Amino acid sequence: MTRLSIYGSYARRVPGPDYPFGPAPEQRAAFLARLEAEWGQGAALDVFAPSLAGNAEARAQFASYQRQAASPGAALEIMRMNGEIDVRPVLPAVHVPTLVLHRTGDRLTEVGHARYMAARLPNAVLKELPGEDHLWNAGDADAIVDEIAEFLTGARHGTVPDTVLATVLFTDIVGSTQKAAALGDRAWRDVLAQHQALVRRKLAEFRGREVNTAGDGFLACFDGPARAVRCARAIVDASRDAGIELRAGLHTGECESLGGNLSGLAVHIGARIAAQAVAGEVLVSGTLKDLVAGSGLRFADRGTRELRGVPGEWRILALDG
Repeated sequence: MTRLSIYGSYARRVPGPDYPFGPAPEQRAAFLARLEAEWGQGAALDVFAPSLAGNAEARAQFASYQRQAASPGAALEIMRMNGEIDVRPVLPAVHVPTLVLHRTGDRLTEVGHARYMAARLPNAVLKELPGEDHLWNAGDADAIVDEIAEFLTGARHGTVPDTVLATVLFTDIVGSTQKAAALGDRAWRDVLAQHQALVRRKLAEFRGREVNTAGDGFLACFDGPARAVRCARAIVDASRDAGIELRAGLHTGECESLGGNLSGLAVHIGARIAAQAVAGEVLVSGTLKDLVAGSGLRFADRGTRELRGVPGEWRILALDG
């Protein structure tokens, strides 16, 4: 039997008679102007996929996609044409079983569009999922795939995440709240932008990969633990020269990798170790220290500690050279 699946869609792109959904004319005009000006640079990723807005790699990929998909002028014309779509009259004529999927916080296309369609498609099933991303492959993409698989086959297939052995690095600016208050918002944004550029240069130099940036902190990963430690030291030292005190924590372990993100106990341990560090300090786990034997790196033993949310006690060491 033919089945239809609809995700993040609409019957009409803009508000109209008996259809209150979609942006007001002035909002849409501003959005289209922004797309035209920024197309090919990762335009409006904060709207299409807010969960990826701070991910430099995701922004670069989205920018490449835009450049390969259309010119700025063509993209703008397509968006304008979308504003002329209105399929409301034909909805009652679609009798095939239809799955209507939508994220409740979708910033580009509000969930009211999906509810409207599902109420007027004779054999529709509406599934609302949490999240703000419009791009299906951002956020919890597995939930969308599972819903479609169950609708089409009657069973959820699930996704087994890839696991990788990686060294995770967490960095954090010490006293960032006080610094931001002392400098003011505009000056602090400038300082933060310069700091982020510095960290990214060092990650590139030591062949690390930025995983996530949250406020004034970084999560990065490396396929070599010694390089990760040396990168951490270089970032902390260069930041101090720039007037910023940083702390860092590292751990090596098996991580779950899905959609470019890392998760799992190893990531949690790395974060907890970083939280133990003081200004200018690079802390590592005993596990990592054992892996870099013969590298020339020296560590000062800080003893065993309990890490909040991590079972057991962990041996913690500070980089000493």
